[in-house]
Amino acid sequence: MQVIGLCRFSYPALGGFQVEHDTVAERIAYLYAEERMEERFRLFETVALPSMRAQTDPDFDLVIVTGDSLPRHHRGRLQDLTADMPQVRIVAEPPRRHRQVMKEILNAARRNPDQPCLQFRADDDDAVAAEFVERLRETAADCAGLLEKTPTAAIDFNRGYIAEFGAGGIAASEPVLRPYFTAALGMYAAGGVRKTIMNFGHHRIHHHMPSITITDVPMWVRSHNIYNDSRQRNAGEENVAPLTPKQEREFATMFGIKAAHVRAAFTPQLSGSCG
Repeated sequence: MQVIGLCRFSYPALGGFQVEHDTVAERIAYLYAEERMEERFRLFETVALPSMRAQTDPDFDLVIVTGDSLPRHHRGRLQDLTADMPQVRIVAEPPRRHRQVMKEILNAARRNPDQPCLQFRADDDDAVAAEFVERLRETAADCAGLLEKTPTAAIDFNRGYIAEFGAGGIAASEPVLRPYFTAALGMYAAGGVRKTIMNFGHHRIHHHMPSITITDVPMWVRSHNIYNDSRQRNAGEENVAPLTPKQEREFATMFGIKAAHVRAAFTPQLSGSCG
């Protein structure tokens, strides 16, 4: 069964943001401000992409959606960061209505629309466990009887961590339960069904279809950072503490996130020399 992930990388959509702007130009200026883009790239490089590279089942597609107005140097950096990932396809779109463009992109990514598929959203600053794609497929197989009777179904891995990343490394909460968070939330779509995971607000997806909840082990890391959009109102909702060396090793194993990589990426680089 095809597995398709969708990642929005600073796409200047019309709608779809908690932080609103009066004009498209203002939104583009906000999204592509150098300070903001630097943080997005650091999180993308150290959190989101490592978790995708670490997948125990590498048979998935990841569509990264960005704006056609993304400055050339940022576009080049995005291409360089994903050049070693055959799963990735970068799509550049002009500003359009958020849900409509994402639905079109997901449906276009289906290699055989007459066959069922699994879909997930991947935020550019969050991570999923290395076994996420594998377990998504396993869960669909385990629940085949249910899925045969419904056009769509949600598969929610609801245990994970809230974390912050910076020059000091990783600080994280204790494992928490958060139903229907974006990270590690998947959706089954039957063959011929044009509805996608982007048809529904993630926190209300279970109002529209059966849902399967898996809660045994942490399956996601959700970051809190300066430029969170959908989390503006919830920043600081969990207490976080620096990871111990043992916990750092566990994060690297579970999510592919390496504390040394985080520290290096977020530590300011000194220019010039003395003496």
